[in-house]
Amino acid sequence: MSPFPTAPDKRALEEGATLSPRFDANGLVTCVTTDAATGELLMVAHMNAEALARSIETGEAWYWSRSRGELWHKGATSGQIQTILEMRVDCDQDALWLKVNVAGDGGCCHTGRRSCFYRVKPLREDAARPLAFA
Repeated sequence: MSPFPTAPDKRALEEGATLSPRFDANGLVTCVTTDAATGELLMVAHMNAEALARSIETGEAWYWSRSRGELWHKGATSGQIQTILEMRVDCDQDALWLKVNVAGDGGCCHTGRRSCFYRVKPLREDAARPLAFA
């Protein structure tokens, strides 16, 4: 059972001041996380109702790990705790945007990189080329 209310109608969902996240069929909402100081995209993850509630309560990022099937407090083992400075919800409340400060060395990716987005896909006439590392 979600601790969040369901918006009574489209107007309330899109224009109202009540957080009414629209979780998908798996009970998840997509969450984009950026560095609060630089705006750099750090990661995209998912939250279930419990992860979202804990993130709001603690001011630290919690996610739902789809691969592990468990709640995940970002940085609990790595020390790279994400302190949330701002949480935004999109127009139809099915996506979140966290602006965070990252503790430790500032990395977010499990590969040890700062951002999970470290590869570039060539486009147009270069589309056949392999991924490039940024």
